[in-house]
Amino acid sequence: MKFLDNINRRDFFNWGIRGIGATAFTSLLASNTKAHAGLKHDTFPNFTPRAKRAIHISLVGGMSHVDSYDYKPGLDKAHGKPLGSNEKPDIFFGQVGQLRRSDFKFKQRGQSGLWLSSMFPNIAEMADEMTVIRSMTTNSANHTPALFFANSGFEFNGFPSAGSWVSYGLGCESETLPAFVVLGDKRGGPNGGASNWTSGFLPSQHQGVELRTGKTPVRDLFPAIDQQEGSDKAARTFLKRLNTLHADRNGLDSILSNRMRSYELAARMQLSVPQVSNIKGEPEHIKKMYGLNESRTEDTGRRCLLARRLLEGGVRFVQIYSGGPIGGSPRASWDAHENVKENHSVEAGRIDKPIAGLLRDLKQRGMLDDTLILFTTEFGRTPFAQSKANQVGPGRDHNKYGFSCWLAGGGVKPGISYGQTDEIGWKTVENPVHWHDFHATVLHLMGMDHKKLTYYHNGIERRLTNVHGQVVNDIFA
Repeated sequence: MKFLDNINRRDFFNWGIRGIGATAFTSLLASNTKAHAGLKHDTFPNFTPRAKRAIHISLVGGMSHVDSYDYKPGLDKAHGKPLGSNEKPDIFFGQVGQLRRSDFKFKQRGQSGLWLSSMFPNIAEMADEMTVIRSMTTNSANHTPALFFANSGFEFNGFPSAGSWVSYGLGCESETLPAFVVLGDKRGGPNGGASNWTSGFLPSQHQGVELRTGKTPVRDLFPAIDQQEGSDKAARTFLKRLNTLHADRNGLDSILSNRMRSYELAARMQLSVPQVSNIKGEPEHIKKMYGLNESRTEDTGRRCLLARRLLEGGVRFVQIYSGGPIGGSPRASWDAHENVKENHSVEAGRIDKPIAGLLRDLKQRGMLDDTLILFTTEFGRTPFAQSKANQVGPGRDHNKYGFSCWLAGGGVKPGISYGQTDEIGWKTVENPVHWHDFHATVLHLMGMDHKKLTYYHNGIERRLTNVHGQVVNDIFA
C-alpha cells in the first residue's frame, strides 16, 4: 500500500489507535438495536417522546363500560324501560331486552372526582393517575375481528400489531431481550391466538415474544435434554459458515439476516430470560402489593411484576392479556352474556389488585412519568339486557357504538375523562375516539408520527392507522 510506504513508525501507531477506536465505534453502531431493516423514514423518534415504553393490558371478551368507568344516572332512571328505538343494532345475538341499571355502585374518587364503580376498588384508588376515554368506538361487534382491530387497526389477521410497529419504529434498548413481549393469561390464549401479536409483513424480529409462567418462560429456548457447555460449538461454527457462504453467493437478504438476528437474540435470551423472570429476590412487600400472596391474583400479579422487570431490562412494549379463549370451559373471559355481575366480579377480582400494584410500583420508582399504561377492551356492552323484549335479564350483549378505555403515565393528563356516550351509555355522542385515533395517539406519545411510520408492502405504504387516525391532543399533559 502506497499509504504505508510513506508513513513513519509514530504515525503508524497513531493511525492504528484511531483505527481501532473507529472500528469499535462502528461496531457499537452496528449493534445498535434501533437499526431497522427496510425502515424508509429512519428518523424515529420524530420528536421528543413523552413515553419511552408501554404496558398494554388487554381485556378479552368485552368489559361493560356502564358497569365500570362510564357512570350513567340516566340508566338508573330508565331501568326496566325499552330502548325506545326501531333500529336494528349491530350486536352479536340480536336480543334487545329492557334497559337495566349497573350492577355496581359508582362514586367519585380521589381529588380529581372521577366517577368510577366498585368493580375495581384498588384501581379506583389510583383515579388521580388515570385518563379515562369514555367515547371509544370500533367497527365490529364480533370478538375475533374486534380484538384484531384493537391490536392492529384491521379486522383481519396478518397485519402487524401495535407492539410490532413500536418495535419497528423505536427498536429495543436491550441486546439480550426482545423489544415486544406478550404475557398471556394462564387459562389460555385469546381468540385469534398469536395473530394478535404478529409482526405481519414487518421483519420477523418485531414479532411479539410470548413469555409463559413456570420453569420454561419461552418455548424451545433450551434443549430438551441437558448438554455440556460448548458441546454444540462445532454445529454453530458450521451453521455460521453456511450462512456466510450463502450471503457471499446471493447477498445477505433481509429474510436471512432477520432470521440470523432472531437466533442470535434467542442465544442471548438463554441467559437474560431466566434472570429477568426470577422474582424471588423481590421484597415481600412488593410481592404482596401485586397480590402474589393470594390465589386469585397470583397469576396476574406475577405477570404485572414481570412486566415491570422487563421494562427495567430494556423491553419497549409489554402486552398483558386478561381472559382466555371465548366460549372455553370453564369460562375464562369478560364475555358476560349470561350474567354481568357474576362474570365481571370474578374477572375484575383477578386483575384489580395487581394492576393497582403495578401503577403504585411504577410511580414510587419514578417510572410512571415515562411509561405509558394502556387498559383496553375490544368493545363494551349494551345498556339493555340480553333477553326477550319485555324482560330485564342479568346479561349484556356486545356494544361497538361506545365504550371506555383508560391510560396512565407517559405524558397524559391525570385524573380526567374525555368524551362521553349518551345518557344511557349506548352510543358515543361527544369526541368519538376510534381505534385509529387511539393508535395514532399512542404512537405520538412515544415520539412517532403515525403518518410517517410506514412499511412498503404489496405496492402500498402500510401503517398502523391505515389511512385514518387523528391524535387526541386534548388528553396530553
